[in-house]
Amino acid sequence: MGNPSTEADIVRPVQEQLDAYNAKDIDRFMQCWADDCQYYAFPSQLLAQGAKQIRQRHVERFTEPHLHGRLIHRMSVGNLVIDQEVVTRDFPEGQGEVDVIAIYDIEAGKIAKAWFKMGPRRMAAA
Repeated sequence: MGNPSTEADIVRPVQEQLDAYNAKDIDRFMQCWADDCQYYAFPSQLLAQGAKQIRQRHVERFTEPHLHGRLIHRMSVGNLVIDQEVVTRDFPEGQGEVDVIAIYDIEAGKIAKAWFKMGPRRMAAA
């Protein structure tokens, strides 16, 4: 059966991708994702299949000047990591933030699947 991964091993790719997201470093960000990863809007709407599509989704997002994910809480059970975040974005209608719950399935040190549940946008005061 092999050695089970430690909690630190499971959490590492999730923290690394959050750090890369906040640095807007697409190459570092993509190192955290498996080649055949799947990216979902919770619960089951497939938004991107494979690393190439995930990269395409994020290249444009990483041009947003105020993009930032702030970790509120993290927990892990087995090979799943669940993050509660507040993400600042530059939406078409202006700067704002959104609450996000992210669920990551970690396999072999990479994110194999991820699900994202977004709350309503809160626009910044003008």
